[in-house]
Amino acid sequence: METFTNFMEQNRRHSRWYEKLLLSYRFNQALGLIIAVLLPAMFQWNWSLVAEWQAERCITLLGTALAYLVAIIAVHSLVNFPRTKAFLYIIPFITVSYIVMVAVLLSLQLEIATTQIVLSYLIAVLYCSVGYQLSTRYRTRKLAVVPFGRVHEFCHDKSIDWRWLEKPDLEAMRVDGVVADLRADLDDSWQKFLADCTIHRIPVFNARQIHESITGRVHLDHLYENKYGSLTPSENYEFAKRIIDIFGVLLVLPVVLPVMLATIIIIKRDDPGPAFFNQQRMGFHCRPFKLFKFRSMYMNHEGLGFTSEGEDPRITRVGKVIRKYRIDELPQLFNVLKGDMSLIGPRPESCNLAEWYERDVPFFNYRHVVRPGISGWAQVELGYAAEVEGMTKKLEHDFYYIKNFSFWLDVLIVIRTIKTMLTGFGAR
Repeated sequence: METFTNFMEQNRRHSRWYEKLLLSYRFNQALGLIIAVLLPAMFQWNWSLVAEWQAERCITLLGTALAYLVAIIAVHSLVNFPRTKAFLYIIPFITVSYIVMVAVLLSLQLEIATTQIVLSYLIAVLYCSVGYQLSTRYRTRKLAVVPFGRVHEFCHDKSIDWRWLEKPDLEAMRVDGVVADLRADLDDSWQKFLADCTIHRIPVFNARQIHESITGRVHLDHLYENKYGSLTPSENYEFAKRIIDIFGVLLVLPVVLPVMLATIIIIKRDDPGPAFFNQQRMGFHCRPFKLFKFRSMYMNHEGLGFTSEGEDPRITRVGKVIRKYRIDELPQLFNVLKGDMSLIGPRPESCNLAEWYERDVPFFNYRHVVRPGISGWAQVELGYAAEVEGMTKKLEHDFYYIKNFSFWLDVLIVIRTIKTMLTGFGAR
């Protein structure tokens, strides 16, 4: 029995002490502080850093350490979400973090050592970029799959190294975990195998949960397995998010008001009529509200109440541009101030569409458990979807957002929204 136990423990990937150490987030965080903060300081000041106390050096060391930690914590928090590569966020986050740190210290009229800050910044970028590139080669997930039930529907993403089992035995294989459809009927030998894996700290994952973590979607039939309480968003963050929304809108209004004024003039020159368009939308707790947008269609148009597939003759020349870059959504900042909407959340649908989807799409109304947003997880992942099949996928993304309702997911959506505005992805 002891031999079997030791053998099973060896099946857990990265279980050796040096693997745990080298791939440990805490260890690399501490090592980064030494390399990016202490080493450049020692290079400049040698041992006088310890022997001679100077406020300028102390403030600079604390500032660079804090800037480094904030950037690394932010990147580490974002990579927990689907299709998020740390390497793409390292340089922007470290750069912003160090700039903010310098701005704060200068605004407080504190003396700083510029050379230390520049050296620390350059070393931090180099260390983190190289470190994440190297660790990525060893962090590709290797998962063993129990071949029963509906696992074939969920275990096919190319970013994971799937190892399909033929018998309840890992043999010499080292894996990050075992995936199984826990709703399938497994015989005693497979159930014992999963129990042995759990005992020896080899994680056992439900196939639906793995699919959710990879795709950023909660399968509609997966909702039956979730307690509704587990999909209830945090009220504490909901309150904080409301405060962030208000301050965020007040912060960006001075920048966007000139853009809005120019848009009003261009719309009225392109097609006579009002510059704004109001529509009843379904909102928070299923309460209808009046949504503000810039008008992007010709006056007295007739349609279905939503934008159809392909080229839409109802859309003006200016409307095509402001839709592509989401400029038509800017008046919704005032909806945010009113409390009808949030900056980030599921997009509000028209009341007519909401009634239609409620009949054809299971659990549709549950998306109204949070405030609708100007941008959301489904929008940055999918773009526009008006048909029921497309709406089902959007709804699955909305449920993922509700289930993972958090500050860092909102930050990721903001970043991807900026990318969307620059590229025009998903516009119609």
